[in-house]
Amino acid sequence: MKKTISILLALLLIFALAACGGNPATTTTPPATGTAPATPTGTPPATPTGTAPTESTPPASIAPGTGITIAVGSKDFTEQLILGQITMQALAAHGFTVADKTNVAGSNTCRDALTSGAFDIYWEYTGTAWLSLLGHDTVPTGGAQALYDAVKAEDAGNNVVWLDPAPLNDTYALVMQKDKADALNIKTYKDLANYIDQNPNKLVLCCDQEFTARPDGLPGLVSTYDMNFGNSLNIMDMGLAYQALQNKQADVAMVFATDGRIAQYGLVVLQDDKDFFPAYNAAACIRSDVLAKAPQIADILNPIAPLLTTEVMQQLNIQVDGPDARDPKDVAHDWLVQNGFINS
Repeated sequence: MKKTISILLALLLIFALAACGGNPATTTTPPATGTAPATPTGTPPATPTGTAPTESTPPASIAPGTGITIAVGSKDFTEQLILGQITMQALAAHGFTVADKTNVAGSNTCRDALTSGAFDIYWEYTGTAWLSLLGHDTVPTGGAQALYDAVKAEDAGNNVVWLDPAPLNDTYALVMQKDKADALNIKTYKDLANYIDQNPNKLVLCCDQEFTARPDGLPGLVSTYDMNFGNSLNIMDMGLAYQALQNKQADVAMVFATDGRIAQYGLVVLQDDKDFFPAYNAAACIRSDVLAKAPQIADILNPIAPLLTTEVMQQLNIQVDGPDARDPKDVAHDWLVQNGFINS
């Protein structure tokens, strides 16, 4: 009997200790202040502060654009067609209905289309807007960011909102065949101007019609460098300039710095030694009434802009203009998929 009672008392003691929480394996201890908890197995660690992820991802909580139609415009050259396609496909992926108004000739025509309501959005360049569209003669000091800020601030009064700018700088450039430039010892715009002055009508410039009239085009080169080609001009579509150089129909060509064919054709880019051409950073421009109706458009396009560098744009452009001759729609689609902005 005493033995039985002793066993019962021992069992009661064990149960009492268990009820007091004496098992350390089941106790959760919060981490000390300033100590991060261990990363759970199978969960990748967070991206360190200041380190960009390898792939951009659009915000997860963007409201769908169901029932809203956006007219997307563009100019009529390769880069603009790609930017227009990027915009249309990104918006469509978020439920917007898009109207394709791309492939319109001329900066002024596109601007008029935006302000009149024929376009709702298109990509413009800061230098073009400041000098040509807004009519300024000089560029703000402070570099590309100062120019963007000035354009954005002034255009706010024109019912036009500039979304975040891309790093790509689609500035004008004058190029020559390397052997020709070497033979004439032309490396800079000043060299070119001096040669033209000493040898009138010996060199032919090919450019498009818009370049001959823009203040940041040929008239500005004439006034800044005294670079007067006179009647030695071959006016043509910009896409034909490379063939014109190759076929000896021109000696100097006006091109865009983001054009991948500069490297493909082995051309020499002359140095703008007086920094005549300003920055031409691209940004999506949208009417303020459209953005008020669909503010999520900024959330869709702003994450895209920082990835569009000069080098990236050269790679995209050459896919269209190079031997593969891909459709801008396909180039834009593949880039958006690769960077996680749309599904395949």
